[in-house]
Amino acid sequence: MSFLRFQSVNSAGSREINHEGYSESKKAIAIYGKNVFTVDKMRDYLPKPTFVELKDSIEGGKRISRELAEDIAQAMKSWALANGASHYTHWFQPLTGSTAEKHDAFFEPDSNGLAIEKFTADALVQQEPDASSFPNGGIRNTFEARGYTAWDPSSPAFLFETGGGKTLCIPTVFVSYTGESLDYKVPLLKAVSAIDKAATDVAQFFDKSVNKVTASLGIEQEYFLVDLSLYNARPDLQLTGRTLFGHMAAKGQQLDDHYFGAIPERVLAFMVDLENEALKLGIPLKTRHNEVAPTQFECAPMFEEINLAIDHNQLLMNLMEQVAKRHHFKVLLHEKPYSGINGSGKHNNWSLITNTGVNLLAPGKTPKNNLMFLTFFVNTIKAVSVHADLLRASIASHSNDHRLGANEAPPAIISIFLGSQLDDILDEVESARVAKKVRNEANLWHGIPKIPDLKMDNTDRNRTSPFAFTGNKFEFRAVGSSANSALPMTILNVIVANQLIEFKIEVDKQIKKGVKKDLALLNVIRRYIKESKAIRFEGNGYSDEWAEEAATRGLSNIKSTPKALDVYVNEESLALFEKLGIYSRRESEARHEILLENFYKKLQIEARVITELTNSLIAPACFAYQNQLIENVKGLKDLGLSSEAFSSQRNFIERISSHINIALEKSEAMRQERKKANEIEDMRDRAIAYDELVKPYFDEIRYHVNKLEKIVDDNKWPLPKLRELLFIH
Repeated sequence: MSFLRFQSVNSAGSREINHEGYSESKKAIAIYGKNVFTVDKMRDYLPKPTFVELKDSIEGGKRISRELAEDIAQAMKSWALANGASHYTHWFQPLTGSTAEKHDAFFEPDSNGLAIEKFTADALVQQEPDASSFPNGGIRNTFEARGYTAWDPSSPAFLFETGGGKTLCIPTVFVSYTGESLDYKVPLLKAVSAIDKAATDVAQFFDKSVNKVTASLGIEQEYFLVDLSLYNARPDLQLTGRTLFGHMAAKGQQLDDHYFGAIPERVLAFMVDLENEALKLGIPLKTRHNEVAPTQFECAPMFEEINLAIDHNQLLMNLMEQVAKRHHFKVLLHEKPYSGINGSGKHNNWSLITNTGVNLLAPGKTPKNNLMFLTFFVNTIKAVSVHADLLRASIASHSNDHRLGANEAPPAIISIFLGSQLDDILDEVESARVAKKVRNEANLWHGIPKIPDLKMDNTDRNRTSPFAFTGNKFEFRAVGSSANSALPMTILNVIVANQLIEFKIEVDKQIKKGVKKDLALLNVIRRYIKESKAIRFEGNGYSDEWAEEAATRGLSNIKSTPKALDVYVNEESLALFEKLGIYSRRESEARHEILLENFYKKLQIEARVITELTNSLIAPACFAYQNQLIENVKGLKDLGLSSEAFSSQRNFIERISSHINIALEKSEAMRQERKKANEIEDMRDRAIAYDELVKPYFDEIRYHVNKLEKIVDDNKWPLPKLRELLFIH
């Protein structure tokens, strides 16, 4: 195996740079949306009346008739075939967290045995992919195969190219035969609809022309790159996405010299290629740079409607894998692929935009605009305050547990950072007095601060805050890099929608009692500011003092996934989901079970890999070196040298024996604990057993294996070391 390690190191160090993509690097305008069935392309392929009807249906959320669907199917087929597609697929997002597809050919023989190209409304609108083995939490049985995918017209179809062929991909939802959602998209679309209605109703307090509010999202994607040959020589990376062993290199990120530094040429070639392919798919990538840790990078798109932004992020992760192969890289999206340096997140930047073009989270220059801003700003804060545990659960996962609270990412304690300016303004609004009788706007705002015209970055950033306001949007920083953002964004939109519904009810009650509208708005806002004060925190979220202070404020600090997930199935959450029609009780319980199962199974896989590597790779390498030292000591002894002459060698032998014995003993003890955990029937109890009884062995075994890595002959060590994984570009 050590031969494989050095062969991989040599391959990685001698790669030629693949400049594929550079030829088109300056043609962004020309290639943007090239492989997307955009509105403009629909206009070209559809009769004008049909196109107008389709556009009205998409923008107004109206049901598309079967006749219209047939016309669209033929247009979509014509466009796809003209651009080289041979197959089509319904592209969906099952509860695995990734994407899924089943390809069908356009080709079909007719009754005369002649080849025809066929694609109908039936194939466009609905398919039955079976897909019975996807996680479902007991909603469907494996022997009951029916599961349906249904077209989502709000997300455009696109062509994806792999292996020299092109496939028409149609974004869809995935539901069971009995109608329950089996994916991430259905709840998201329901949440988007809920926030649209709730925010529109509240926005009409200020502007009657507002008839639609769109949730907007920009997703910053962090990732690591490692040479493909080095990746293939690390079974732990292949099977778990992270290095389960590995002593940190002498040089890591302590000099901060990688952060925003010059992008290595080979990496830049990958980035250019990725950006070009993303632009063709309509993904508006805007930013690229080095992140804090060695070989860690980030890309970020422009803001889009939330459903499309999430589809694009899921597609981007697939695309990154494909493009990386052309450059002999492997993309690591695990939140913590390497111990000892920063992990990766996926910052979700969220806002609300009206059909009139107003960002509801952007302060204005007039009292009316500021009151509207305060309304949506404070309601979001209040929603997070009330449902902090639910938001925490939305980002809980086995891999994200490595980041949260690790002094490199937001803590597991949910808090909100506003910046000193807005924090002070909320305090002033809370304490200001307003006369019960309001004669005019000037009197209303007497003593209440005028919110300044805030630029996007006029508040400082706080990287220790999981939920921060950054000028005209909230940034949910705690989402993991490998996550499907649909889940946290579903939860965020649900809790804010619910809060806006309650806000409108309270304001309307006061107005019916004769209170002036603006005063009624301020009365409720002022109370919300007071009730949500505990969630606001401007300091260092990494400090021990904050954990202590958060406890006195009544804020939760749930550090493990199994316990964080409990909130999904408490009565308050179940009632909230049912009230807004997001999840039925059965769907909520199914998702809870799926997330628990995913958690323990990933720990189970890691435990098995640790045992296998310790027994079959690490121990033999150590024994080989130990035998070499023993032979050396014997030789020195045969020469008649005193024991002092080979005391260092004996010390090495004893240290190797000690560390490998403990590693093997702990590995066996872990295996026994794993067997006990596997016998536990209750899914939550099993997940907790893996978390609390099996997982602690990981670090114990790693400690001793890492000690061995430092003293065993480098030529005999079988696994590529972190210095090689992190610094060979």
